Amino acid sequence: LVAKCDVLIENFKVGGLEKYGLDYASLRGVNPKLVYCSITGFGQTGPYAERAGYDFMIQAMGGLMSVTGEPGGQPMKVGVALADVMTGLYAANAIQAALIHQLRHGKGQYIDLALLDVQVATLANQAMNYLASGNNPQRMGNAHPNIVPYQAFQTRDGHLILAVGNDAQFKRFCDLAGRPDLAIDDLYLKNSDRVKNRQSLIPQLIDIMLSQDSDWWLDQLNAHGIPCGPINNIDAVFANPQVRHRGMQFELEHPAAGKVASVGNPIKFSETPVSYDKAPPMLGQHTEAVLSELLELDAKQIKQLRTESIIA
Repeated sequence: LVAKCDVLIENFKVGGLEKYGLDYASLRGVNPKLVYCSITGFGQTGPYAERAGYDFMIQAMGGLMSVTGEPGGQPMKVGVALADVMTGLYAANAIQAALIHQLRHGKGQYIDLALLDVQVATLANQAMNYLASGNNPQRMGNAHPNIVPYQAFQTRDGHLILAVGNDAQFKRFCDLAGRPDLAIDDLYLKNSDRVKNRQSLIPQLIDIMLSQDSDWWLDQLNAHGIPCGPINNIDAVFANPQVRHRGMQFELEHPAAGKVASVGNPIKFSETPVSYDKAPPMLGQHTEAVLSELLELDAKQIKQLRTESIIA
């Protein structure tokens, strides 16, 4: 298979495939064009290379939990396995870049991808704030370190997100709220002023937001071009008209489970739209097809592999 394929992806522990002759050093001799991607918790080198690494650990060690949660509260993990998800996305990017190199130069290469490296990279603005200032970012709940007001607010009957991204939006919000004075106050005139003086501004905004129901705020804020949004549970997400319009849920017939729902692909191609033709396969469902089509093995040879427990 390696001789005929472009990409191999594995997430065994460091050195785990060497004893089977399936490490990169062995396989590049079989196929010099092979793109070989290893995904581990801490990478192939360094003092932690031999350690197991799981998403929860990585969110903690990589700093994400230190900036997630309420001020003075516990460090909190994100509600999805974000380090795992982002590592998969980085892997896809890296593999595509390596394939372009392969097409141009006829050579494969080894990709060493670590969950911890990815988590550090995805600290994004929090990392740059630290590197630029030397100050350790702190947990701020739903507030933003560099933009104000940009957080969750309680309304008369629930909660919503107010995401005022510039001074013009802040002025429109103040006009809508019946507090035009706030927009011309020297303490809050520019975003940098609002960041500096958030402790006096936010309590005033809390009182303002409590004056109306969420639906009223959402209707009026959207009508005035002020970024905002409801805080949806998952049921509301998949009932949302925008999510439905964008095809983010679809159904397929599954040979064992019947009709199953799944999450759609967020990528929308103009020339080659994503299609959903087959349900997720059962374990080993395509083993025989791969062996017969790629390796041209006949039924007798495949049966022998199964007899020898080489395939299941």
